[in-house]
Amino acid sequence: MSDDDGRPPSPDPRLGPASDEGVLTRLRTAEEGPLLFVREILTSALAVLAVGLLLFAVSGVWPPMVAVESGSMEPHMYKGDLVFITGPERYAPDSAVEGTAVVTAETGAEVDYRKFGGPGSVIVYDDPGARGPPIIHRAMLWVEDGENWYDRANPEYMAADNCRELANCPAEYSGFITKGDNNPRYDQVSGIADPVRPEWVQGVARIRIPLLGWVRLTLANSMATTTPVAPAPVELVDVTTMETAAPDVSTTNAAGGDAPATTAPLQVEPPELSEPSATSARADALAA
Repeated sequence: MSDDDGRPPSPDPRLGPASDEGVLTRLRTAEEGPLLFVREILTSALAVLAVGLLLFAVSGVWPPMVAVESGSMEPHMYKGDLVFITGPERYAPDSAVEGTAVVTAETGAEVDYRKFGGPGSVIVYDDPGARGPPIIHRAMLWVEDGENWYDRANPEYMAADNCRELANCPAEYSGFITKGDNNPRYDQVSGIADPVRPEWVQGVARIRIPLLGWVRLTLANSMATTTPVAPAPVELVDVTTMETAAPDVSTTNAAGGDAPATTAPLQVEPPELSEPSATSARADALAA
């Protein structure tokens, strides 16, 4: 009798799709041992990826989270807070500066637009001419190229009697005048940054989650003990690394409560009694 009886040969259980199907079945149904461990790791990784993709879709910026590393935004943001940000042009209110989603504190006070305990938007920006990580501060004024903005500014946040004595006045170009809520001077007066061009804005703060940023800050500090790196005030946090660690910028939502920081990531310092230095007031944002 011929070995070939017209039926297809049985698949070798060690090869091909049948073998793959068997592994997948065992992986899916395992209740103990290495396969259970592998399944849990894969499930966690897929969950983190799904959350990351969702946050990116909503925010339009990556990383979508920043960890605050200094106290320059207290009492509305604290060191160790985690802040969710959206792209600089996303979800722009009618009162926002044209071409951006940023509402200045000056305009916010007029139209009652408040975020994180104060009028106007809190932004994460990075001045390429300044040393250090990105900063998370409030947008106070929008100034036009060549404008004498001294008369519009709050005299309490300046150390000058006229525009000639004021740094960055008249404005050399159009941009935002910014300030940390806990700082005594405008960033552009104390030398922290030049007027912030719209293209320097990396994101607009929306939601603050208290304490969650400490995970990222702790990891960054641990790495700093072996690798010499300058301290970072605000950290950009990659959600893909955040999930596996554990449950950080304030717990309030962007609707404006006291609980809602910069950037990227994505740092806040203790309350300052004197004018902060350009380095200490910066918010660290290191890509996770």
